[in-house]
Amino acid sequence: MIVLDSSLLIAYHNQKDVHHRRAVVFLDDFVEGKYGRGLLLEYVFLEVMTVLTAKLGLVPASEVGQALLNATELDFLPCSDFFDESWECFRNQRETAMGFADAAIVAAARKLAGGFVATFDAELRNTSGIRALPAR
Repeated sequence: MIVLDSSLLIAYHNQKDVHHRRAVVFLDDFVEGKYGRGLLLEYVFLEVMTVLTAKLGLVPASEVGQALLNATELDFLPCSDFFDESWECFRNQRETAMGFADAAIVAAARKLAGGFVATFDAELRNTSGIRALPAR
């Protein structure tokens, strides 16, 4: 299992993103089963919808959202299930400056995915216990 971060999903759907090509290659491999099942946190979904609406518009963002919710390779995780762990991760960070959504990703990845996170986010890549993919 691997937790998907918004940076990866946004890069995949935004052709102007500097990481677009790497996101396409990674997600093609993911869909083929190379990384196991994906975990999509509610907070990540929120971030992706917000950014893609701003960059691409409501209709394309809605289409991406529906595709994510229908994806058979993904399990959707309501964040209320991980609120306490997310809060602990957020408030106890010392060497990082993660936002709350990233703290939820870290908490879920550590507990459910062996620390694996699909991300381009430098802060997540430098977090103890996180095994970030794709490789740099």
